[in-house]
Amino acid sequence: MMAACIPLSAPDISEAEIAAVSAVLRTGRLSLGPELTAFETELAAYHGVNHAVAVSSGTAGLHLALLTLGVGEKDEVILPAFSFAAVANAVFQVRAKPILVEIDPATLNLDPAAVERAVSHRTRAIIAVHTFGVPAEMEAIRDLARHYKLALIEDSSEAIGASIGGRPAGSFGDLAILGFYPNKQITTGEGGAVLASSPAHAAHLRRLRNQGRDPTADWLDHAEPGYNYRLSELACALGRVQLRRIDEILALRRRAAERYDALLSEIRGLERPPLSLPGRNLSWFVYVVRLPKSADRNWVQAMLAGRGIATGRYFAPIHLQPAWLARNRAVNDYLALTESIAPRTLALPFFNRITAEQQQRVADALRESIAGAG
Repeated sequence: MMAACIPLSAPDISEAEIAAVSAVLRTGRLSLGPELTAFETELAAYHGVNHAVAVSSGTAGLHLALLTLGVGEKDEVILPAFSFAAVANAVFQVRAKPILVEIDPATLNLDPAAVERAVSHRTRAIIAVHTFGVPAEMEAIRDLARHYKLALIEDSSEAIGASIGGRPAGSFGDLAILGFYPNKQITTGEGGAVLASSPAHAAHLRRLRNQGRDPTADWLDHAEPGYNYRLSELACALGRVQLRRIDEILALRRRAAERYDALLSEIRGLERPPLSLPGRNLSWFVYVVRLPKSADRNWVQAMLAGRGIATGRYFAPIHLQPAWLARNRAVNDYLALTESIAPRTLALPFFNRITAEQQQRVADALRESIAGAG
């Protein structure tokens, strides 16, 4: 009999979350109510910023952030080539041009030197992504943004709970994005938020997410074109309980990362993610290894799948995605580092309640698969 399948990710929903969502259903107020206000207040306090604006997804948050900062047609936005496509999608949504640059090989985040080389007279903004929950070099990137008078957006969708020099990730940019998809550290089902220090930015974000309405205006009065990017009361109630549990959640994920680090340490040629970095506190979103250069990733994935173990390819370089090649707008010069690292990355099963026994199964299967994958 085959052992039970091990999923790539799994949400961690307790009775407290179920009770909170059920309580909202009994109120009859399912949108733009007290749960939204409370969730936003608590997110802002957790990150040490003045405002949080909850939205329907992290991608929606990126879109609204770019609009709020005035990024538009003919502008250029610098972002990492190694990231989820949502970052580039949002830039295309505002008719700007993504400028895709190299990453730091240790952290897989933006390389500040590559950012500076990419600045042109058309550059309007930088999007710094905290990839896999590893904080980017925000001090250096922030200094570049200030020097060249560029807007700075932090994509912290994968990094809630991370910090740099004791300061929360998401508190360095003009605006920052959070994401709450079910595989994230905390979830609202679908959803996200934009963090802002400026009251004017926060007001504009709230107007745009609600069809361009001012909060005090009549429902059918619209100050400007906007979007339906609202987050429901149900989602906010779920998110509030998850946020109250965040210390427990982050500790569980760190322990799982530490177990993997020990279990995988003897696999020759396998590169494990760093458990720590000087001056930076990681928040474990996924556990992504780099396979030996001799290993065929497709073979390894197939072998693991045959043993009931799910894995993921994280990420294909944005500039090589068919959508961007077809448009011929996001193609930059050959990005050797990104293109050499990306085909070797493999996300292993990783979630709050993964057991030591499940991780042992993954490690054993990975060791055997790599041995036969050359």
